[in-house]
Amino acid sequence: MSGHPDLTGAHWRKSVRSAANEACVEVAPVDRAVAVRDAKNPGGAKLLFAGREWSAFVGAVKSGRADLA
Repeated sequence: MSGHPDLTGAHWRKSVRSAANEACVEVAPVDRAVAVRDAKNPGGAKLLFAGREWSAFVGAVKSGRADLA
């Protein structure tokens, strides 16, 4: 996605299944997109995905089509 949205007021959340060592990512809805950041480094880089891209990724993970190992 192009542009640099303001993530100052973003409501970040992580999965309830995330590991205790915080080896996970956090996501935040932003307009019609989803921002993603490293839970261990919330001030670091963020990725921004169009809503359609994020939905396709989540669907692939849930169906087992995405190898996350």
